[in-house]
Amino acid sequence: MSDPLVSEQAYLARAREHLGEMRRRTLSLEVQSADRLNGEFLAAALWRRAASLVDDPTTTLFFGRTDHDDGERWYVGRRHVADPHGDPVVIDWRADVSRAFYRASRTERFGVVRRRRFGIEAGRITAYEDEHLTDPGEREQRSEILAREIERPRVGPMRDIVATIQPEQDEIVRADVGTTVCVQGAPGTGKTAVGLHRAAWLLYAFREKLGRAGVLVVGPNASFLDHVSAVLPSLGEVEVRHTTVEAMTAVHGAVRATDEVAVATLKGDARMAEVVRRAVWSHVATPTEPLVLPRGSRRWRVPAYEAAEIVAELTGRGVRYAAARDMLPQRLSHALLLQFEEAGDSPDDRVQDAVARSREVKRWVDAVWPALTPPQVLHRLLSDAAFLAACADGVLDTDEQALLLHPKPARTPGASRWSLQDVVLLDEIADVLRRTPSLGHVVLDEAQDNSPMQLRAVGRRCSTGSATVLGDIAQGTTPWATPSWDASLAHLGRTDAVLEILDRGFRVPAAVIEYAARLLPFMAPGMSAPTSVRDDPGSLVVTHVPAARLWPATVTAVRHALEAEGSVGVIVPDAAVARCAKTLLGAGIEHHVLGDEALPEPVDLDATDGSRDDADDGGADRPPPPPPRVSVVPATTAKGLEYDRVVVVEPTAMAAAEPDERTGLRRLYVVLTRAVSGLEVVHAEPLPDPLAV
Repeated sequence: MSDPLVSEQAYLARAREHLGEMRRRTLSLEVQSADRLNGEFLAAALWRRAASLVDDPTTTLFFGRTDHDDGERWYVGRRHVADPHGDPVVIDWRADVSRAFYRASRTERFGVVRRRRFGIEAGRITAYEDEHLTDPGEREQRSEILAREIERPRVGPMRDIVATIQPEQDEIVRADVGTTVCVQGAPGTGKTAVGLHRAAWLLYAFREKLGRAGVLVVGPNASFLDHVSAVLPSLGEVEVRHTTVEAMTAVHGAVRATDEVAVATLKGDARMAEVVRRAVWSHVATPTEPLVLPRGSRRWRVPAYEAAEIVAELTGRGVRYAAARDMLPQRLSHALLLQFEEAGDSPDDRVQDAVARSREVKRWVDAVWPALTPPQVLHRLLSDAAFLAACADGVLDTDEQALLLHPKPARTPGASRWSLQDVVLLDEIADVLRRTPSLGHVVLDEAQDNSPMQLRAVGRRCSTGSATVLGDIAQGTTPWATPSWDASLAHLGRTDAVLEILDRGFRVPAAVIEYAARLLPFMAPGMSAPTSVRDDPGSLVVTHVPAARLWPATVTAVRHALEAEGSVGVIVPDAAVARCAKTLLGAGIEHHVLGDEALPEPVDLDATDGSRDDADDGGADRPPPPPPRVSVVPATTAKGLEYDRVVVVEPTAMAAAEPDERTGLRRLYVVLTRAVSGLEVVHAEPLPDPLAV
């Protein structure tokens, strides 16, 4: 009887040969097109296809197998591989037939007789486990291969989880394209990975629709995007864009100022949407003068009362300000053409267009319905107290209006120094002027920290599509953090979203989760503590040292963490980042400081056409150099990141840096749950009371 490992490795070798042949055939294709633009588009499509067929020698093409009642056998992997006859050798994990690999159980087999998982090391199959779903005598037990893969140490960006997707995660991943899903996920439950894999599945299942409309991932900061950026490319999806709310709205202006907390909170309040809407539409005047058009020997008129009726009809249509303004010259021109016809003339469409473009019509329209830009409107709103009072009447009280006004307004809109909250308001104004183009799908992570106005900005970008909203109410650390998902979904315009709860932690050890969960009653009353499937009592160490020994003890903790495999995150108060980096450098520990990453380029949705203008096919086969194993992480940047081992330095200082006690404890909850295998807390100051118990 042959050794299953030998036969499975031989099957893997054949699959790799077939994949290589698929890539060679793709690269050998010649682009033939009489149109240069079409030719470039086809060439880019071939490049993307070839890039998706690059074999990763560090892993295998498949990670599992299902044997079915009807004798069928399917190998499940990261991509589809076919033999020269077109028969499947490996099926894509996103294919419908792969659903059985993730969801089959003894109570619902999906026709599966046996499920086999493979253990992988350095691109080779080293072990396997079989589950016989029809054998009543086989005892159901925890998969060691699955556990090892979940707990595998890692350095660098987040990896995909296609080999370890759990049934409850798979249900979210495969939710229909028209369904908006909101995932409330505790630390370590894989909510971010689930959201990214949902994007990959949607692109697979609805390629034609989403390939045109586009998919966007919105994260909290550049460090987070850098952390997750490798997941979708590893699944063959290279067209999905990643951005932050700041970069997404930066098309309206650069962020060059910072608001105080009270001002920032007010600018992010949903009531500001009504204020800026009024500010835009208040520029439309009621006509008091007729439109007079000299033509030939006569002067033709549209009386003021008739022009007022036209303006009133356009303002009441519910279209955007600029779109209605574009209609006004044609409506006025049509009114004049009716007079021409009554006088015996026979004007055609060319005459109507010429009248609409005439100097007299343009001047009249500019006087009644002026062209606006977002900076013009916001500059006036935040500089002119009387104008703000008129726009905010009944919406904001006088104290709130005073908070919004710039103490020293810039002379011109172009000279204004905009804050992040201002740029989001500019985005709102831009949408009042002209409708924001919608994408097919948006993945919004760490959504609990977005202000209502930021949520509106994201919602506009999927107004005709769908969204995957990810977050954890307990991890809200901004002054405007959402009180509930119902509130967030209302601001997104997605009240019909399906709420899914992930509360089983697969990555964070039980000891770490239980330690962090001590904070929940004080920061998020009523929020249930997450559970962990990993029992590792040695994963938590708390070290109290004298103040003079804080940094030497930190170095000791980092060196201890480096004795194990995987990444190490040293999370410190923001004010201590430079000190920590200097200390590690002096100790000879190579490291990287998070927060130095550049923000992604601003996202112009009009340019989201499936092209990849940053592609570099010359480096497709060259892996980047490995990053340092140690990262110094400011506490405010830690959200969404994970490291195999984490050293948390002076947690009390992290909490004290926040504007209030509850936000400070939430910050600590985030920081303490970044560890996958081990957490050491190093402190000189007394710990917060919940952690000192």
